[in-house]
Amino acid sequence: MNEKKILGENRRELILEWLKSSGTPITGGELSTRTNVSRQVVVGDITLLKAKGEPIMATSQGYLYLSNQANDAPIYRTIACSHPPEQTEDELNLLVDHGVTVKDVRIEHPIYGDLTASIMVSNRREVKQFLEKMQSTKSSYLSELTGGIHIHTISAPSEQILDQVEEALDKAGFLIDRK
Repeated sequence: MNEKKILGENRRELILEWLKSSGTPITGGELSTRTNVSRQVVVGDITLLKAKGEPIMATSQGYLYLSNQANDAPIYRTIACSHPPEQTEDELNLLVDHGVTVKDVRIEHPIYGDLTASIMVSNRREVKQFLEKMQSTKSSYLSELTGGIHIHTISAPSEQILDQVEEALDKAGFLIDRK
C-alpha cells in the first residue's frame, strides 16, 4: 500500500468519527493503519482530542469514545473487593455475566496513594483478552500490592442489576463492604 498520510485536523476528525461510530474500542495500531501514520502520531492525536474535551478513554483493548446519551446513561457504583490473583477471572466473569461493565480497578497504596487502572470489560471475551494481555506482558494486578484488596467502578443499565451483582459478589466471598 502506497497511500498518502491523512494530515492534521482531517486525521483527527476521521479518528473521532471512527471512535464515535464504533461502540467498541479501536486500537492505536488500527487507527495508525487507517490513517497511514505512526502509532505515536495517533497517540498525539488522541491527546489533542482529549484536550478539546472529547470523552475518549484508553483501555486495554484500544481507544473508546464514551457517549453521553441521556437515554442510555449507565448507573455507576463503586465496590470494594478482596481475593487472590488466581480468582481475578472468576470475579470479572461474575461481574460481566450479570450485565455489568467493569470500568476500572483502584487501590490505596501506602506510598503512592490512589492508583487507578482502566479495565473496561463488559463480556467474557473482553475478560479473556484482558487476562491474556496481563499474562503475555507478565504484568501484576494492582491488588497484589494491597494483599488482594481493591475497588472497582462498575456500571449497569439499572440499580437492580447492580444490587444483584453485589449480592452475587457477597455470596462468592469477593465483596468487602456492602453499602
